Amino acid sequence: MEKRPLKETEIVKVDPNGPDIHVIERAASIIKGGGLVAFPTETVYGLGADGLRTDTVDKIFVAKGRPEDNPLILHVASPEDVLRVAMEVPTEAEKLIQLFWPGPLTLVLPKKREVPDIVSAGLPTIGVRMPDNTIALTLIAESGTLLAAPSANLSGRPSPTEANHVVADMWGKIDLILDGGPTRIGVESTVLDMTQSPPRILRPGSVTSEELESVLGHVDAPIRKGEDRSCLRQTAPSMKYSHYAINIPLVLVQGEPKAIVSRIQEEAGNCRRLGKRVGIMSSEESKAEYLEYADVVRSLGSRYDLTQVAASLYRMLRSFETCGIHVLFAEGFSETGLGFAIMNRLRQAARGRIINV
Repeated sequence: MEKRPLKETEIVKVDPNGPDIHVIERAASIIKGGGLVAFPTETVYGLGADGLRTDTVDKIFVAKGRPEDNPLILHVASPEDVLRVAMEVPTEAEKLIQLFWPGPLTLVLPKKREVPDIVSAGLPTIGVRMPDNTIALTLIAESGTLLAAPSANLSGRPSPTEANHVVADMWGKIDLILDGGPTRIGVESTVLDMTQSPPRILRPGSVTSEELESVLGHVDAPIRKGEDRSCLRQTAPSMKYSHYAINIPLVLVQGEPKAIVSRIQEEAGNCRRLGKRVGIMSSEESKAEYLEYADVVRSLGSRYDLTQVAASLYRMLRSFETCGIHVLFAEGFSETGLGFAIMNRLRQAARGRIINV
């Protein structure tokens, strides 16, 4: 990809409940002019460009350093906009739209020819969602188009849940950052492929498999690392490339809570005896049990409130990068409900450094 000069990035605070329409109109004019705008959604901050123009979508890939065979999601301001880019919307998809939109559910549908190949990575499908965020919806509507908007971070890094995370990764590479405060959910949308039967979850999120199955009946689960992936196409983000990396090794310890605590204490103690500074990312319930075993201990929240854990996950991962530690141990969580998405992200962040107890 061609290298481009640094931009004069600007950041503007926006009221998440009642955004200043003049600020939104200015952001929309940047989109219309072929520029890049970072904005909050309910999940993470997105990096938006006109999703129906090849030249503007290309700028997303350049700014993020994103591989061009990694498809993007198109964001709409209303359910009716789906028909601008999808060949058809099956009855089952219509049911999901009625129940979960606006919200953190992306539907993969057969695409129309009007969708640039760069958006879909040359595939015959396109992921579409309607975010549940006033700033995002107003910006999409004012832009008069659909926004291609992956997470507003460097490719492979933890997704941004606060504007300062976007500043750290995107400053000088994009035109404008709309600072609408911290995002509410904290992990990316669930991606559901509606082009196969039964539908398959390609990326878990806060719309859980249990919720989807209550509407659709059986839903195929995501393919886990190490399983046969030959039946799958690269139809959604996060299916092929690694994500959520931080600049220190992360070791995930998963199993029963008491066994997790005991093993992390043991491993952390061994590391400190070797002169390494240790960080531990824990649940609130076990935080106190690590204080004498680590240099930095921080809680994601209660293991009985996984919405809190998800909302703080990426912020916490980034925060450990500035602590001067050599290794980070992370507790695993229950994989029911939202926990499945949390563990999906932690496993990717661990890069294979996983201990089962």
